[in-house]
Amino acid sequence: MKIIPAIDILDNKLVRLEKGEYNSAKVYSDDPLEMARTFSDFDFEWLHIVDLSGAKSGKLFITELIGRIKTETKLKIQVGGGIRNLSDAKMLIDKGVDRLVIGSISVIDKQEFEKIISEIGPEKIIASVDVKDDYVMVKGWTLNSKVRLSDHIKYCLSKNVKSFLCTDIKKDGMLTGPNLELYKNLLSEFPFADLIASGGISSLQDLIALKELNIYAAVVGKAIYENKIDLKELKKIAG
Repeated sequence: MKIIPAIDILDNKLVRLEKGEYNSAKVYSDDPLEMARTFSDFDFEWLHIVDLSGAKSGKLFITELIGRIKTETKLKIQVGGGIRNLSDAKMLIDKGVDRLVIGSISVIDKQEFEKIISEIGPEKIIASVDVKDDYVMVKGWTLNSKVRLSDHIKYCLSKNVKSFLCTDIKKDGMLTGPNLELYKNLLSEFPFADLIASGGISSLQDLIALKELNIYAAVVGKAIYENKIDLKELKKIAG
């Protein structure tokens, strides 16, 4: 199982939200680049970056920071938040982004999503399936799409996208443990999908439980910043 540390950016600061609520933002650092350097120094392979301002507004805000992370660290990066069209996708790839995490438009603008798949390639795309009560949420988790989670995964797989970042919104930022039942059910229904767990991870025990499910990867954020998980121990879990 891959371990992917997360950096969420709001107003150029490293923050974490609770359940996706913007008014719950807690600032952990004024220098996200320095945190990225730390993850690189610990030899993590991947970094998960969320442009929270972009997710809400539909406009990219952190392209300069992305460029610096790619230049000044050895990390591969996957970036989500605010990717609304092919132009955005191409700009991020040109900045050196290795994988695009695409949520809203994969649900509400399938024509544009399919253009991105065609131009960029499905192997560089992670479908972000942010779920609340079995429905996919969009526009920075502010709107219920009325599309069921399993139906959307089936659609993405039909377009050769096989990587899915699945966040249980009710768990996100709460440090109450991941929704193991959700991931177990998804792995049973979609055994050939690369499932990335996100939301609620609070301890090494949570990660061991996910690893036992044979999940592809786990994104870890708040537990790092709240010192619930030591980076050395985290790296051991990653193998």
